[in-house]
Order: sequence, then structure tokens, then C-alpha cells
Amino acid sequence: MRTRSGGIFDVERRRARLSDLNERRLDPDYWSHPKEAQMVEKEIAEEKSWVDAWENVLRRTEDLETLVEMAEEEGDDLDDEIDREGSALAEAVEKLELRGMLSGSDDLRNAILTINPGAGGTESQDWAEMLLRMYTRWGERAGYKVTMLDYQPGDVAGIKSASLRFEGSMAFGYLKAESGVHRLVRISPFDSSGRRHTSFSSVFVFPEIDDTIEVEVRPDQIEMQRFHSGGKGGQNVNKVETGVRLIWTGDLSTGESERVVAECTEERSQLQNRERAMKMIKSRIYQLERDIQEAAKNAVEGKKKKIEWGSQIRSYVFQPYTMVNDHRTETKVGDVQAVMNGDLDQFIKAYLLQESSAS
Repeated sequence: MRTRSGGIFDVERRRARLSDLNERRLDPDYWSHPKEAQMVEKEIAEEKSWVDAWENVLRRTEDLETLVEMAEEEGDDLDDEIDREGSALAEAVEKLELRGMLSGSDDLRNAILTINPGAGGTESQDWAEMLLRMYTRWGERAGYKVTMLDYQPGDVAGIKSASLRFEGSMAFGYLKAESGVHRLVRISPFDSSGRRHTSFSSVFVFPEIDDTIEVEVRPDQIEMQRFHSGGKGGQNVNKVETGVRLIWTGDLSTGESERVVAECTEERSQLQNRERAMKMIKSRIYQLERDIQEAAKNAVEGKKKKIEWGSQIRSYVFQPYTMVNDHRTETKVGDVQAVMNGDLDQFIKAYLLQESSAS
């Protein structure tokens, strides 16, 4: 199996770059400049993950070739093992190709995903919680560390809002496909007449920034509210005002005034929750500025590939038939339950392919 001589799969170039970066680590003054060292460490981890992924594909290819040769030369019945290795190789190649579509400057970052129900009370709040479970399952299946940052339970069922953090390489690159409005059609379990209801919930995904990115937030732009966290966490969060809500009001680079709200309830201390909420505020502002830059770029290049925040991106139909339909790519899946259990990869792949072909 040959490596590509150029492009994102150029493994020889990545090996050389990894070697150069590791040499920089040997400099006695390496940690004298923490921010620069942190950037180098991230690049090392990223390049190593690419090399490791490529070597995994190469190793599986060689193993499969060996099995086929053994079966041909010795006449052994190795069909089942060959099929297993072939499937594992195809999956590894597909993952590497999918990853190859992620070349944005922030694609490799951790992701923060927020969910808010639309109008409709209990029905929409229940739908929001179903989405929360779906994304948690997807993150766990994909090998990410999933952390609940905020959870505000609904009055009767479901949630009023929730925020999840996905920690791991390329989390934002994959999840950015999920920003938008998600529509549910089903017979409501909360309607005694058994009527069909349509509910909406919005999902917003943004990259988690780190110390290598500076976002200025002045103290006079921030309002802080404290409240009882409630829910999980024991008596401390219920008796003490550990929950923190930060509200930022300021102007973006376009001069437009914007209001950003971030809540954090999952830490046991108010200080920890405030620090997390502030990071969420800065990450959200950073994403808003990225959207402005992307919109300006698309306008200059005459592109209309971006689905703007607030658009309905996907419908989940439970009755009268079962179907999940992504309206951007027209990807359709009949197994609704599998999707609700976190099987989102085909939607993500179709979106990334569409974006890649449009760029």
C-alpha cells in the first residue's frame, strides 16, 4: 500500500514533521515559553495520530494479504477470517478518508454542543432530552470523553437546556455538521388523544478554545447570575448557589450587538462553574466571529454552501412511518432507533463530502 506523495495523507511528510517537532522538545529552554510549547505538543499529538492511523491501515492490509496467500497456498478455509479482516480494513480506510476531509483550522479541537427546545413546552423539552441522549451515545461510541457542562431539567419531563463537552481529536470537525434545528414527528406520549405532534429543538456546536487563542471579554460586558444547580450532584448543589449563568453583551467585528449566554452547573464549586462558563462564552464568541469570516468569504467566492444557524437540517419521523432525513444532503435512514442510539456517522460523512466537493 503506497502513501500519497502529496495532500493530507502524505505520511512521509508527516513523519518528517514529527521528527522535527520531537527534536524541538530536546531544547533546554523548550518549556520557558509555555504557549509555544503547548502549540508544539498539540501538533505532535496531531501528527502522531495521523501516522498511527495510517500505519494501522497498512498493518491491516498486510495481514489481509497474508491470509489470502495462506488460503491460496495451503488450501485452508479462511473465508470467515478473511471477511472479518476485510471488513475491519474497510472501516479503518473509511475513517481515515473521513478524517481527511477535516482540514479546517479548528476541526481538531474539542467541541461544545448546546441543546435548547423550541416552542411547545413538555413535548419539545422531551425531544431535546432525546437529542441529548443521542449525542452522548454518539460521543461514547466514537471514543470521546463526554462531559455534561450544564443540565436544566424541564418542569414535567425533558430538559430546558443542556451543554456537552466532547474531548478528543477532531471532535469539532465531526460535530460541526450537527448545528441547526432538528425536527421530530411522532405520536406524543403526553397527548391522551394520541395525536401526532411536531417538535423542534436547536443544536449549536462550537470549538472549545484554549490558551493559544485570545478572546477579549471586558468585565463590564459580563453579567453573572447565581442559582441552585439542582439535579445530580448531591446536597451541596441543591443547598448552595453553585450554578453560574454568565451573560455577555457586546459588539462583534461587524459592529452588530450580540448577547451570549452560558450556564454551568456540573462542578461542585461556584468558582469552577464560573471558569467553565467563561470558557464557553469565549468559545461561543470565537465561533460567531468565525461564522462572520466564513460568510464574507462565501459572499466573495459566490458560494452558498453553508447552512445558516437556525435552518432546519434534519427530520426524525417516528409515525406514520420511520425515517430520518437530512435535508442538506438528502441522506435518508429508515432505522430511527439506531440513529437515536448514536449512529450518526453516515449523516456526518455525507455532510463532509458535500462540503469538501463544494470547496
